[in-house]
Amino acid sequence: MPNHVHMIIQATEQFTISEILRDLKKFTANTIIKKLSDKKTVENINILNKFREADKHLTRIRNYKVWQDGNRPKLIYSNKFLWEKLNYIHNNPVEKEICNKPWDYLFSSATNYTDKYSLLDVVCLSVPLKTY
Repeated sequence: MPNHVHMIIQATEQFTISEILRDLKKFTANTIIKKLSDKKTVENINILNKFREADKHLTRIRNYKVWQDGNRPKLIYSNKFLWEKLNYIHNNPVEKEICNKPWDYLFSSATNYTDKYSLLDVVCLSVPLKTY
């Protein structure tokens, strides 16, 4: 999605969900800032200025704030709930009228459940998707 991310992740013995999200946000923020800084277009400079403005009042962030604080994790407590969440994630761009079919959204794992090329490397679940 243009302004948020949905994902299903699993904690391990090595890493908690909080640690995974912290590292994901740090890595992606650094990557986004580097890409924007490398290509100095007016649009990129405007985005960097917005990120800089967002961090103005924070002491723990130096220069840019890409991600909002917090997240809204939901514990997956059953297979049914897992599939509900996966279908919600895949159909979110359709509901927001960004695309017509879940697999048409470039950054969706829904593409991995089709025979189409996907930009994402994901572990697919073995039950077919329900489309709305």
